Amino acid sequence: MAENVKKTENGFVRFFKRAAKFFRDCKGEVKKIVWPTPKATFKNTGVVLVTIIVVALFVFLLDTVFMNLLGLVMDVAG
Repeated sequence: MAENVKKTENGFVRFFKRAAKFFRDCKGEVKKIVWPTPKATFKNTGVVLVTIIVVALFVFLLDTVFMNLLGLVMDVAG
């Protein structure tokens, strides 16, 4: 009997039922989120900033070394 009801529903009704279920599920998932404390957020931000600075310095040093090596190679070739 339930199958007959589903077959008689038009596409709009099915769409809105699925959309409503989607938003109910989203609401349930949002309730499961555990937000970090401000202290943890600041600590993690500090870790990210330090990591960015270290990687940037490493890339800068590699770039400088390779540019100097390229300069030596170009002087020898010229």
